[in-house]
Amino acid sequence: MNREQFILVTAVVLFVAFSLGWFASWLLHRLTRVTRADMGELEQMAQALHEAEEARDEALSFMENRETELVSQISQTEAELRAAMDGLRDARHEIEELRAYIERMNARD
Repeated sequence: MNREQFILVTAVVLFVAFSLGWFASWLLHRLTRVTRADMGELEQMAQALHEAEEARDEALSFMENRETELVSQISQTEAELRAAMDGLRDARHEIEELRAYIERMNARD
């Protein structure tokens, strides 16, 4: 094999390698390209995701507000319960004092 044949064979091998690489690249691009229908579907999915995130944020906000309201109601109810229990304790104590007073008065007569 002389120098000219070697250069020719090398050029052919490089051209074939380039052609195979270009064909592989074209085939890969062709198989993986995104169509307009796919883009439309991706847009719809993105819009649905955005709406779902907004709905989630609104639900979280509502739940936080509701939780705050309920905690406030519970605190108020507990305060009312403590006041009622204190009033009941005072009323029982007063009843016991009145019974003792009545018994003392009946015992004198």
